Amino acid sequence: MSDNEKQTLFERIGESELHLLIERFYTHVQKHPDISDLFPEDMSETIRKQKQFLTQFSGGPDDYTMEHGHPMLRMRHMPFHIGEKEADAWLSCMHEALLESAIDIGTQQELYARLSHTAKHMINHQSDDRQEFKRGAST
Repeated sequence: MSDNEKQTLFERIGESELHLLIERFYTHVQKHPDISDLFPEDMSETIRKQKQFLTQFSGGPDDYTMEHGHPMLRMRHMPFHIGEKEADAWLSCMHEALLESAIDIGTQQELYARLSHTAKHMINHQSDDRQEFKRGAST
């Protein structure tokens, strides 16, 4: 096993680069026509929570759980219409942010694979009818 395989994703990426990735990601989200309306106009709290969550998700400190309890991602995302289209849009924004990052390609691929699985798990609607959903609150 190589040293890289022994390190967590968080250790390989580093906190500052992970935080930059998340900020880049939400810049793309705010511009994406398929998902921008699922997020609040002021993204500061969403970004803060995502930094906590992805830190923990990638093997770093469990600050998210300490502040918010168990992530329970699917339950926390139930108020939002998430279909295949929205999950793919979310992943597209993450892919763009990863390409802009200084994270090595192998680590990018590993993180993206884990996030792909999670994004698909968030799908909670099969239809494209989003009329009843309004601009989201931070999760």
